[in-house]
Amino acid sequence: MFRGRRQERREERSGAGATHYQMRQQLVSIGDDYWIQNDRGERVFKVDGKALRVRKTLVFEDDRGHELVRIQQRMLRVKDTMEIEDRDGRRVALIQKALVTPLRERWTVKVEDGPDLAVQGNILDHEYTIGEGRDRVAEVSKRWVRVADTYGVEVDPGANDVLILAVTAAIDTMAHPAR
Repeated sequence: MFRGRRQERREERSGAGATHYQMRQQLVSIGDDYWIQNDRGERVFKVDGKALRVRKTLVFEDDRGHELVRIQQRMLRVKDTMEIEDRDGRRVALIQKALVTPLRERWTVKVEDGPDLAVQGNILDHEYTIGEGRDRVAEVSKRWVRVADTYGVEVDPGANDVLILAVTAAIDTMAHPAR
């Protein structure tokens, strides 16, 4: 009964047509693989944590095993930095941790062929938004998912789902470096 009302409120807030994904908290430790599911429980993307690498590397694949993007830690930088590259090794986006504020964490995503993204909220608790300027393009929350150790990612229509999910995976990896 309440689940239906919760879903209605979420649709009103985000607008119809948003795509919902389910990701596991503590997404991937190096050497592990993980499937991202849509709201119907179908496996849509695979995140492959490549083992035996000097730096953290995650490969984002479609459901057939085709590489979509590669997420790599950038070494020798002052700030925590990860880079998202396409299959040909070209940079798609650069993710950096911004200054820490008392109440919220902020991250910046410099997108090569599009507007930059700002990520802010409670990153450690998986309660944050991703936006272009004042416009929200995605929201991450544990409130929508009742399965232990998972959180939801709601991507607004017109946003690049693969980029948003790759950013979410990268931030999860950077925010929890002990994994």
